[in-house]
Formats: sequence, structure tokens, C-alpha cells
Amino acid sequence: MKKVERINIIMRYINNRSRFTISEIMREFNISRSTAIRDIREIEAMGMPLVAEVGRDGGYFVMNNSVLPTVRFTDNEIKALFLAFMATRNQQLPYLKSRHSLAEKLLGLISENQQDDLVLLNQILLFEGTNPNNPDLLDLSDLPHPMLEQLIQNILLDSYLWITVQEGKELKFYPIYLLHLYREKSRWLIESFHLKEEKTQIIPVDSLTDVEPYPVKNRLSRKKILEKQRLQKKDVNLVIDLGPNAIAQFKKYHPLTVSISYTNPYQTSARLNTFVDVRNEEEISEMVSWLLFLGEDVVVREMPGEVLYEVNKRGWRY
Repeated sequence: MKKVERINIIMRYINNRSRFTISEIMREFNISRSTAIRDIREIEAMGMPLVAEVGRDGGYFVMNNSVLPTVRFTDNEIKALFLAFMATRNQQLPYLKSRHSLAEKLLGLISENQQDDLVLLNQILLFEGTNPNNPDLLDLSDLPHPMLEQLIQNILLDSYLWITVQEGKELKFYPIYLLHLYREKSRWLIESFHLKEEKTQIIPVDSLTDVEPYPVKNRLSRKKILEKQRLQKKDVNLVIDLGPNAIAQFKKYHPLTVSISYTNPYQTSARLNTFVDVRNEEEISEMVSWLLFLGEDVVVREMPGEVLYEVNKRGWRY
């Protein structure tokens, strides 16, 4: 454990105790007596009001009505936080106002030299969704759908929801169990289990008009829902083996319903098994585009003729 990380953890450890000793610090953090004493002295120098008790059984305690001093970040930790904020620009994430206030507080914690480094990084680095000629000008709206935050607040209380969905000019009402909330192709999507029709469905958050708890006592348990979902899974009709380059592409992006299993302990080869609905032209087109994205480091074991035809038509020969 790095020194800065250890000292921050020790500060939290001792602030939650009425009293502690050097021996306790040594045992808890597996450090020598001299290291423990140096760390305590450094914590005192940072402003934590520690009071030493003299004697054989002496120790330390934190002065009453005291609080932890300001957390101090290393230069690399500050850059990591700043880059994380930059990378989420234009991602239409919830809690946007909180993200902005966190960025402002971060800048308020750091020195002028550290601020200069962040300004330079902001000028040099470009992320997806920014305009290369004017990085401060976003190409897309940074604001998430207004229902997204409300949806998350409800999920934290209960995954059984009653949602209202706009489909064309009609409003439809669904009782669902929310399995996952995810973002794909710049859209937030809900993977849900329809509690009345007992089937899995994907619902765009953009189509939501209202979200409420689903107040039904006799509910299907999560275990039963997952079991029903498993039984409804289609037979596999697409099987491919992936090499290291294809695995790297897979990690960059893959559809939610697609997963791989590694076939060697070094994770340099893997197998993908999935189902493609050949009656759905849009699903075929999306799957073919994604297979082309994986690249040529694949070996086909099984593939529907409709998918193979489209792949070959686009100029890629397996």
C-alpha cells in the first residue's frame, strides 16, 4: 500500500475510535513501530487534533468536536479524477449538476500549479463527442433524459416498477422488474422483465413518461424471474472463436446480451455463443456490423446463412 493511501486510511481509522495505541496501528496496517510513529506525526502535522496519553498503557485520542482535515490528493490522483470528469462529458449521465459541483470542489482543493496542469490537459486531450476545432463546444447535448434521474431514484428503493411508455401517439403501461440499466449507442436502455406477459424486453429511457413503484404484494421473486428468463433463451445459432485482437475489440464494445468464455488461462482466446433472430432484419444488420467491428481475428464455428450472406456481401470472407 502506498504511503499516501495508508495515511488517508489511518486517518479514517483513528477518527472513528475514542482511543488507539501505536501497537494497534502496527497490527491493523502491518507496519513497523517506527513507520507507525512517523505516520502519526505526519497526520498531526496535517492538522488532525490528536492528544497523547502518557504512561505504560498510554495511547492517543482525537480531541472532541474535531473533524477530519481536508483530504489531500497526489498529482496523479488529481489527474485521474479530472480525466474521469472529462471522459464523461457528452455522455448524458444523470446527476449532471452534482458532477459540475464536484469538478468545482476538486479545483478548489488543489494548488495553482496543479490547476495549470489540468488546464493544459484540457487543451491537449480530446474525447469522443467533442469538436476538435473547439474542444469546449460539445457536438451533442450533455443533458440526460429528464426521466433518467427519477428512474434511478426509484430503482434504489425497489426494482419492481410501473412505467408509462410513449409508443407513437399512444401511452402504454407496463409492470416490470428492472434487470439492468445500461447505455448503448448514445442511448439509455432498460433491460426489464414484463411481470404480466413474463418476457424480457428492452425499453429506451427516452420513451418513458412516468415511473412509479409497483405496489403488488404477490410478486415473482428475483430468483424465479431469472429462472423464467433462462428458460426463454433461444437456442444458440452463432458460435465463433476469438483471438487476442478480437477479444480486445470485444472489450471495447459488445451488445448487452452477448458474452464470451475464455478458452485458455491467459485469456488470449475465447468462444462466443449467441442467438440471432434471422427473421429480424434489423437484428441481423446490427450483428453483422458488430462482427465486422471485431475484425478478422475470429474463426466461425456456426453461423446462420442469412448472417453469413450479409457478412460476405460487405466484403469480409471468413
